[in-house]
Amino acid sequence: MVKQLEGKVAAVTGAASGIGLASTKAMIAEGAHVVLVDRDRNALDAVCADLGGAAIPLVIDLLDPADCATLMPAVERLTGRLDILHANAGTYIGGDLVDAQTANIDRMLNLNVNVVMKNVHDVLPHMIERGAGDIIVTSSVAGHYPVPWEPVYSASKWAMTCFVQTVRRQVNKKGIRVGSVSPGPVISALLADWPEENLRKAKESGSLIEPAEVADAVIFMLTRPRNVTIRDVVVLPSNFDI
Repeated sequence: MVKQLEGKVAAVTGAASGIGLASTKAMIAEGAHVVLVDRDRNALDAVCADLGGAAIPLVIDLLDPADCATLMPAVERLTGRLDILHANAGTYIGGDLVDAQTANIDRMLNLNVNVVMKNVHDVLPHMIERGAGDIIVTSSVAGHYPVPWEPVYSASKWAMTCFVQTVRRQVNKKGIRVGSVSPGPVISALLADWPEENLRKAKESGSLIEPAEVADAVIFMLTRPRNVTIRDVVVLPSNFDI
């Protein structure tokens, strides 16, 4: 059977765990070589040892502006080109706004918004020159619905909804597709910051999905014919009440 991403080179941020790791595994299974971008060197080394030669570790602290700017040059040095960027790295703040620490708000907005914009900005010239590319941003159902228990997080993902829809229209005539995958609650470390009562109810009702189920949507988006763009896929647990 022909693998659908055979010969492609991808970069995935936040790749050492959660959705990023699931996306990486799915792309490798379809024949891609993947540069795994994460700040956790030990986790990256362990993951890449398991995944084999198609997995290429790249340690970057995306919250450090100088380090963040090295992503595209490092990918070119390691692989020679980039076909796919999955801008997945992110963090979470839930609960009442008045209870949030302002330093944590800064950190979340920097990672969920500024870093994504900078990563996309930095890979676009390479993709435009080549006349092809795919960019997928991990957003959230919270980017489509004002979730009242996570106002800061929801705001960051609403920003990503706007960013994806506007950048897509700037580059769609240049052979580049831009889209977002917007999961509901995913079983991952991010849920550790959920309000305890909400998390308990979600677990009891089966209102959570696995990272691999989000990765399936990413592969679907990447493997459509080039004349088709999946602008956004919302992936929800069937029992999720939004």
